[in-house]
Amino acid sequence: MGGNKAVAYKGPGVVEVIDIDYPTFELKDGPGVNPANVGRKVPHGAILKTVATNICGSDQHMVRGRTTAPSDLVLGHEITGEVVEVGPGVEFIAVGDLVSVPFNIACGRCRNCKERKTGICLNVNPDRPGSAYGYVDMGGWVGGQAEYVLVPYADWNLLKFPDKDQAMEKILDLAMLSDIFPTGFHGAVTAGVGVGSTVYVAGAGPVGLAAATSALLLGASAVIVADMNADRLAQAKSFGCETVDLTKGGPVEQIEQILGVPEVDCGIDAVGFEAKGHGEGASEAPATVLNDLMDLTAAGGALGIPGLYVTGDPGGIDDAAKKGALSLSLGTGWAKSLSFTTGQCPVMKYNRELMMAILHDRVHIASNVNATAITLADAPRGYAEFDKGAAQKYVLNPNGYLDAA
Repeated sequence: MGGNKAVAYKGPGVVEVIDIDYPTFELKDGPGVNPANVGRKVPHGAILKTVATNICGSDQHMVRGRTTAPSDLVLGHEITGEVVEVGPGVEFIAVGDLVSVPFNIACGRCRNCKERKTGICLNVNPDRPGSAYGYVDMGGWVGGQAEYVLVPYADWNLLKFPDKDQAMEKILDLAMLSDIFPTGFHGAVTAGVGVGSTVYVAGAGPVGLAAATSALLLGASAVIVADMNADRLAQAKSFGCETVDLTKGGPVEQIEQILGVPEVDCGIDAVGFEAKGHGEGASEAPATVLNDLMDLTAAGGALGIPGLYVTGDPGGIDDAAKKGALSLSLGTGWAKSLSFTTGQCPVMKYNRELMMAILHDRVHIASNVNATAITLADAPRGYAEFDKGAAQKYVLNPNGYLDAA
């Protein structure tokens, strides 16, 4: 086969498009690959020609130098593709299928996978439960911001779109199924959102907007989205959300102005460990969002926490933050009997149902997150603009499938 171009992390603030090997059905040594995974055979895998591959806020954490990611790590875990090769152990996925790839890599065989906990598969990452493409300390599976990518356990992991022509008509929406739509939906579900709920979403980036979209889909009566970025708040307003501008102070008083009471039924953290305090020019204060949510969520409520937290952050504001240890007001959460759900979203728990909602025009997630297609060569620009707060979800188009989208 021919070559393969991919987007790689080169160092803090720098990504480049590089040449890498075309995938094979064996995990080779390379940047970030766990030594125990080198030489791992993948007869159960499929090779995809990438249709769409998105830039994610989780990628941005690495690109900012806020993780221990090594140079030349190929990025990208939000993948949609067309199958071009299958391994000898693949039975049901076929060449030509158009598919969505959950960002979680899961074997389908372990105890956790059998319990639908695919975000913490026990067999794909030698260091810890859970894995993802192109991500630091996740086993070293090569990222999908590339022309071609290998997906292991293809029969289990791949969600096949039932009609290719219909799928291509909605491809920007369907491209959100690999991560941010299920992740936002998971945040809403675990926060207990239902018909008539009042919901606070911290963060108006793509995951926050996906969580807000999900809350509306689940029947929330009021969805309030908070951020410091005016363009992102305007994007939230564009599909019916109320907004809180955190440059003007904390959220509780602003929530009371909207709802008449200083609390909500359900809270969602779509920010994670790079959270800032309140007010114009606020500095980083990583526990702020979680403490806010405990303050403003009604007693007996729940917090969905899809925002990313890490155990190693070289850029943390102090020694504790560098280890992921935050100063949480856990007593507040205990006193109010609040429930917390953290960790990777188990994408396969939700992606088929969300696909059907998209295909039947029940939701338009691409417009809500302002999905914008760019070329693979434009990836460095996309990362730079996203880092500056662009109110867009950048979707890379390595092979021209999105030219008509």
